[in-house]
Amino acid sequence: MVGSKAASTARGFRVQQKESEDCTVVECFGRLTSENLPLLKDAMREACERKVRIVLDLREVPMMDSSGLGAVVTLHVSARTRGCSLEVVNASKQILELFSMTNVLSLFEATGRCGGRLM
Repeated sequence: MVGSKAASTARGFRVQQKESEDCTVVECFGRLTSENLPLLKDAMREACERKVRIVLDLREVPMMDSSGLGAVVTLHVSARTRGCSLEVVNASKQILELFSMTNVLSLFEATGRCGGRLM
């Protein structure tokens, strides 16, 4: 990776950005809930300004509530309107089930088909 930038909140949620030549990886650490959304949205906005391909890595996100789900959908739409693509990788079983129950999984199925690691 080319570079790295991290930010955190008082509730222990943390977002770290890593730059590579072809994308920005936004890694999340902790529970993705309504109180942590501003930090994620800021990181994604910055990432869209720098790269066309954004990868949201949820490996260290054990739980996401409905606010987190809504934020991921909003970020997906926002990225597309800015000419960026958003890929979600390393989602936990709980997050995959949430995506599946709400039909959000279909937004990111192309990630798995193209060699990504949604699951």
